[in-house]
Formats: sequence, structure tokens, C-alpha cells
Amino acid sequence: MAEDTLDDRSPGGPGPDAAALLDQAAEFQDETGADIHEGALRHDERVPGEFWSIYCSDVYKKFGRNEVLRGLDVGIPEGMISIILGPSGTGKSVLIKHLIGLLFPDSGDIVVHGESVPKMTLSRLLEVRRKFGILFQDGALFGSMSLYDNVAFPLRQHTDYKEDQIAEIVNARLVDVGLQNAGDRVPSELSGGMRKRAGFARALVLGPEIVLFDEPDSGLDPVRTALLCDLIKQMHEENGGTYVVITHDIASARQIGEYIAVLWKGKIVQSGDAKSMFESSNPFVRQFLNRDVQGPLGME
Repeated sequence: MAEDTLDDRSPGGPGPDAAALLDQAAEFQDETGADIHEGALRHDERVPGEFWSIYCSDVYKKFGRNEVLRGLDVGIPEGMISIILGPSGTGKSVLIKHLIGLLFPDSGDIVVHGESVPKMTLSRLLEVRRKFGILFQDGALFGSMSLYDNVAFPLRQHTDYKEDQIAEIVNARLVDVGLQNAGDRVPSELSGGMRKRAGFARALVLGPEIVLFDEPDSGLDPVRTALLCDLIKQMHEENGGTYVVITHDIASARQIGEYIAVLWKGKIVQSGDAKSMFESSNPFVRQFLNRDVQGPLGME
């Protein structure tokens, strides 16, 4: 990677130019796949963590007889909005739990900023988890707490900030997501879209380097999904960092995706910049991204 690109990157701040990152991504693309799972990413970096914010290498995970991840290889470029896209039931949520060390692979490795998650001590794992903000499918708000207290919760748990400092941060995040007048309301009084935005505010409150979105469009109508995606894009432009959106929604991928990896049957079919992915000749990728009834993906 060119020195000027590396020097411009600052954790938690705006990342390198997306076009430059995509040029770098092309250098790492593996074109040797012999079957439909072609185009998985190679991970040989000059310095660990210099390009990939996260990568998974040959990850296997099964629950009983159900093999969910089957040799998964995927890289998440630093400083971009990356989409992990795939049909329901392909292991997307299981993958998220691996990235933050809630699950560990049966074999293979998950690396965050150059460090192997499965090899971390518990104390180090807890430190690394603070790099992450997470927006869960339903917002995962505490039902007995006000919206304000929900957003303040990570600051009270993980910092020694005084209440006036917490108030300044929380109120700023509520303004960011358009909920500045809803701080005293409880989750049951909020619409689905408001709960998503509240969860987003909480995910951002510690200034994370990496933000994970687990099916953020789940339960939302197309208009509110588009509005949430617009908010995700706006917050990324303002705050920088690495955003990883796990979804099956093609419209969301088109709207905000800069880098896309398509997951099917526990493996990455293909990955690359958004333009090349939507123009892919891979039969599965082409069928899935174009909602075509003809192709390898069926009703099973």
C-alpha cells in the first residue's frame, strides 16, 4: 500500500479515499477459485492490519451436525462500508458473533487489526471488543430504561466520565439519529425505525473503530430501510471507521455498499468493489443480485 494512503488513516477518523482502497483491494483478489466459490480474498499483507480491518481465514463452525461455516475466507477493508450479503440461513449472524469473540471457530482464524481473536486472552478480548459498536436486528434496547439511559449505558459501564460529560455525548448522538426529543421515552413507545436509530446511537456512543450492523433492515418497510441506510452513510462520512453491514437486502447493498462479499452455504462466493460485483459473471452472484429465478440458488 502506498505510504500516503497509510499515513492518512487514523483509527476512529475518516478513512482513506474509497477509490484508493478499492484499487488496493484488487491487488488482494484471488482469481484462482475452481468452483462456484470463486473470488474469496487472499490475506497476505505486508504488515498485519495494514489493509484488512478484519479477515477470516478458512473458518469452520458447526453446531451438532449442522455445519454453518465451511471454510469461510473474507476480508473487510479498513475505512469503508462493506456489505456481507447472502440469503437467509447462510451463516451471516453466526459470522458476526465470531468477529467479536462471542463464538470461536472449530478451525481457522479471525483477525482484527492484525490480532487473532481466538488466540487472545480474555482480558485482551474484552479490550478489543471495545473497538466495536453493534446494531442488532431489533435494536436490543433495555425495555425498562429510557432511550437516554439506553444510549448512556455503554459510557457508564466502560468509562469514568461524569454525568455532564455523558449527557453531552448522549445528546449529540441522539441529535445525529434524529431522536433528540425522545430521550425520556421507553422502547415500547418507539416505532421500529426509532428503535433501530436508538440502537445506532448506542452503537456509536463509545466512538468505535468498527461498527457491525446485523440485518439493520429487518422489520422495516422499504422507505424506512432507505432512510436508515442514508443515516448509516451519513454517519460513516462524518465519523469514519469501518462499517460492516450483514444483510440479504439487495437495495441496501446498492445504496451504501462500497465493498461487497456474497455468502452462500457457509463460504464466500465472490467479493470485490460494488461495481464489479453487480456486473459479476459468477452464476450465483448474478442470480442473487438480479433476483433471477434461473441459476444455482433454489428454494431449498
